[in-house]
Amino acid sequence: MAISDQAPRIEERAHVSVMSRIILSQYSILGLTVVYFVVCWLFFPRILSIRNIDNIFSNVWPLLAVAIGQMFVLIVAGIDLSQTSIMALTSVIGSLLITNKLDPNLFAKSPFWGWLISASGGPLAHQPGAVLIAVLVMLIVGTIVGILNGVSVALFRMPPFMVTLVSMILFSALAIFLPKSQNIMNLPQSFNDLGEGRLWIIPIPLIIGILLIGLVYIILQRTLVGRWLYGIGHNPKAARISGVPVRSVIVFAYAMSGFCAAIAAIMYSGQLEMGRPTLGATLLLDIVGANIIGGVSLFGGRGRVGWAFIGVFFFIILANTLNFMNLSVYLIDVIKGAIILGATFLDVARRRLAAHQMA
Repeated sequence: MAISDQAPRIEERAHVSVMSRIILSQYSILGLTVVYFVVCWLFFPRILSIRNIDNIFSNVWPLLAVAIGQMFVLIVAGIDLSQTSIMALTSVIGSLLITNKLDPNLFAKSPFWGWLISASGGPLAHQPGAVLIAVLVMLIVGTIVGILNGVSVALFRMPPFMVTLVSMILFSALAIFLPKSQNIMNLPQSFNDLGEGRLWIIPIPLIIGILLIGLVYIILQRTLVGRWLYGIGHNPKAARISGVPVRSVIVFAYAMSGFCAAIAAIMYSGQLEMGRPTLGATLLLDIVGANIIGGVSLFGGRGRVGWAFIGVFFFIILANTLNFMNLSVYLIDVIKGAIILGATFLDVARRRLAAHQMA
């Protein structure tokens, strides 16, 4: 074959190689986010105002917390649709414990009225250490719900989609039933600070987010459990043959999902200064979408905490800029859905390219 005939093929292969590297790179989304933000800034200069930047980062940390929990489940090739209901349930339970005052006209029909809550508030109202106890209860409740999901999936081999869908419906209804659809106000300021306060000049949600990122990084990258999680996601049969306690690890993944959802509930409830029975009801699209955008695979075996952060950052920037465009809520959801669909195709492309390169 003549050299002149080989040159176009070499250039074509080089072009394909560059495109493959771009598709496989997890940092291409970060670059796209920066470019998108700069372009939007040219049309909406207020995007770079200190107030808006502070608003962006205040929304990053609670969404990142719940997205990290979803990442654990996605790594083992599962999915958790119940995270938003866990957020709502833990928000309600924690708030009922520490609220300082309740309106009898609104809460008298609650099943807790008269023996656990009253007009003077919850059982921990004005008590020392009340916020710490409430936070621990919220984390425990979230983890228990996650464990129930994990046991149903791992031990009873029920489909993760169906298990967590039922959990979402059940616990969402319970979160609404307990306070009779009422938001729970009059929370201690020390609890609200967990969502919007500062330690000196450092936002407390930032501190919580960094601690969670560090914990998850250690689990995934520095422990045997982390290797087991990835192994199960890649090939559960091979992992089982290799001696990996597959069922226990899957339960652990769902427990982490519930635990992280409770952390997000703490921060969101603090931001809102209330317990909300519908907390997170519109966030499921963002939670799953942020993971897919960041590069966490729906097929399992792939996921990093840094990828989840990039995906969350992209979604927060996207939502922020779309609000500046004064688009309707429905159109915003359509745009988000289209982007997630595109990210799903990208996930499939990454999987096929990775398989082709390994072949």
